[in-house]
Amino acid sequence: MAYHPINLAVRFLLELGALAAFSIYGWRLTDHGVLRVGLAVLLPAIAASIWGVFAVPGDPSRSGSAPVPIPGAARLILELVFFAAAAWVLSGRSAAWAAALAGVAATHYALSLERIVWLVRGGPA
Repeated sequence: MAYHPINLAVRFLLELGALAAFSIYGWRLTDHGVLRVGLAVLLPAIAASIWGVFAVPGDPSRSGSAPVPIPGAARLILELVFFAAAAWVLSGRSAAWAAALAGVAATHYALSLERIVWLVRGGPA
């Protein structure tokens, strides 16, 4: 089920939601116009860069490439921190949206047990 197209689509939407949360957080950090726009662009750009660069070689839920290869357990931790941070920054604005993001992320990972086992065992055999 981890690599089912619907689950992968949900994961993609979760990623977009997390990036939107980081953007909203950056926007709300200050009232200064230029800085506000800069943070709204910079925070999700940093998050997306970290998400895209650090990967497990051969991960079938991604392109398979790993610009900076990391162990599967490290990738799993990175993903959990990414979504937890997104929910946390949303919680300052809307507890309901934060809970929704966290709930959908938890459901996604519950349906991704096959991938979680693959990551924890170290990735490709």
